[in-house]
Amino acid sequence: MMRFFPFRSRLLVTFHDLAVIPVAWLAAFWLRFNLAGIPPEFLHQALLMLPVVFLAQGGMFWYFGLYRGVWRFASLPDLIRIFKASVAGVSIAAVAIFVLTRLVLVPRSVFVLDGLLLVLLLGGPRFIYRWVKDRHLYGKAGRKVLIVGAGRAGEMLVRDLLRDPDRAYQPVAFVDDDPGKRNKDIHGIPVAGTVDRMAAIASELGIELILIALPSATPAQMRRIVGACELTGVHFRTLPRIEDLVTGQVGVRELREVKLDDLLGREPVLLDWQSITSGTRGRTVLVSGGGGSIGSELCRQIARLGPGRLIVLDQSEFNLYAIELELRRDFPALPLSVFLGSVADEVAVKQVLETHRPSVVFHAAAYKHVPMLEGQVRAAVTNNILGTRCLAALADQYGCETFVMISTDKAVNPTNVMGATKRVAEIYCQGLNARSKTRFITVRFGNVLGSAGSVIPLFQKQIAAGGPVTVTHPQITRYFMTIPEAAQLILQASVIGEGGEIFVLDMGEPVRIAYLAEQLILLSGKKPGEDIEIAYTGLRPGEKLYEELFHEAEQLVDTGHPKILLARSRPIDVAGMEAVFGELAQACDSNAEPRMRELLRALVPEHHDQNVSAQSAESEGAVIYPWKNSSSRPRES
Repeated sequence: MMRFFPFRSRLLVTFHDLAVIPVAWLAAFWLRFNLAGIPPEFLHQALLMLPVVFLAQGGMFWYFGLYRGVWRFASLPDLIRIFKASVAGVSIAAVAIFVLTRLVLVPRSVFVLDGLLLVLLLGGPRFIYRWVKDRHLYGKAGRKVLIVGAGRAGEMLVRDLLRDPDRAYQPVAFVDDDPGKRNKDIHGIPVAGTVDRMAAIASELGIELILIALPSATPAQMRRIVGACELTGVHFRTLPRIEDLVTGQVGVRELREVKLDDLLGREPVLLDWQSITSGTRGRTVLVSGGGGSIGSELCRQIARLGPGRLIVLDQSEFNLYAIELELRRDFPALPLSVFLGSVADEVAVKQVLETHRPSVVFHAAAYKHVPMLEGQVRAAVTNNILGTRCLAALADQYGCETFVMISTDKAVNPTNVMGATKRVAEIYCQGLNARSKTRFITVRFGNVLGSAGSVIPLFQKQIAAGGPVTVTHPQITRYFMTIPEAAQLILQASVIGEGGEIFVLDMGEPVRIAYLAEQLILLSGKKPGEDIEIAYTGLRPGEKLYEELFHEAEQLVDTGHPKILLARSRPIDVAGMEAVFGELAQACDSNAEPRMRELLRALVPEHHDQNVSAQSAESEGAVIYPWKNSSSRPRES
């Protein structure tokens, strides 16, 4: 039955279109003679030429595919197709009749009238049928919907909603900030006002659901729109971002919940993939810390570029196992070697470099948990400083072409051990570059969304447990970027660097952590301060309220890439640095923590303690501020 029904519908459409041909042809003669009777000789000639007209016009209807049209969805393209078929059919019929009769007893005006009648009789029933169907749908009641965005995506979404036979949603109004669209109607749905008036409009119209139809909206625009949606107290959903709409379809099925990436995501990165590929394809590449958040993403990106061999080094057994399993599954032809070990283990690192002789090294291995490392100075120094020294020195010894050290914004004016150790690693690579044929490049950036140990997974677990969500301070801010973006920009910096540079990735505007907490609670369908409390626990050891991406003595220079800047390095006393490094290694061997802290300050003069201890933070206890009464409700970055 399901297979028969479309066939039957097509037969009916074809029968209608063919029946129109004689009706239009004879009606054209009737109109030619002023709606009076057609003279017998002219009627005889009209009937005699009817098979010619039928064949010519019927053939053009088939050629232009009029029978394929679905009347329920008749639109402008269908009307254009009808017009083309009518003009072509009438023209061919006119030429054929001229050849056969020299137009004896066939007035020329008949062909013009015939064409006009064909368009009217073919197009009219289609659009009347659609109007009747749509009018029937308009009478059904569904959830009252307000649509944000009266552009192309909004128009397509409304059209899809109106065509839905279940009529689950009833579009009531649009909101759009474009002044040219105000007081306009789209498919009979009015543009009621701007985004700023959304709360009032939703209240007046009894809106039950808000649909955001702005797939090309920037994260900043999405934050503003979501903020306005939150004020309505109505549930809201969105279309995916334009880069995620692979199929190009815009409709009810594409709608989804708003994600944190929609609010904090960034513009797509434009990369010179040709240079990146030429710098990687066919070469042996080593990634230290290859099982971590950044390291594993670097492995994925590099694997796509066709390296001669990819070497993954990590001291976490599980992380190494996971990334190896993934790479062998997704890139079965990739020459892959994995090594379990620490970058501070000179014997292990030497074996890897001597065996495979990598051309490029991406050094992502590091300890990064700020509060933990405040009490683990030896571990931080061993891994972040001595590990970098070991890997970098051996990369120089074995003739690597490029060594890329991945640093952090916490290395700028560090107030914690983690930041100080990363700054020392930066200094060492810069100093080594001055006397090495290897290009030593440093890439510095802030936090990445969803990385292991980051704040977002923690907040999500706390929300799932019913709260509270713990934020250290109402005003604390951090820079954020996505893991793929960070990895791609690291690859780009690796091919534009000449050696000795510190590249700073453009992190955009800093984001308040309290804003993240609020948004994650709201996006989970709960209300901050009512369903889930936000607890401000005080700054942890070594934490700053805000992070910096470059030192005041580092002059930023444009690199030609919109998201990568060059921080001109500060003068380095290489000889003095090497002497301190020796003492630092001895202090680690004897576990002399005060001496290690003293040497860190000697290597990084701008390093200063935050003067916050874990004991004082615990003694003060966590303070829970009701979200609705908080004087600071940061919503935007």
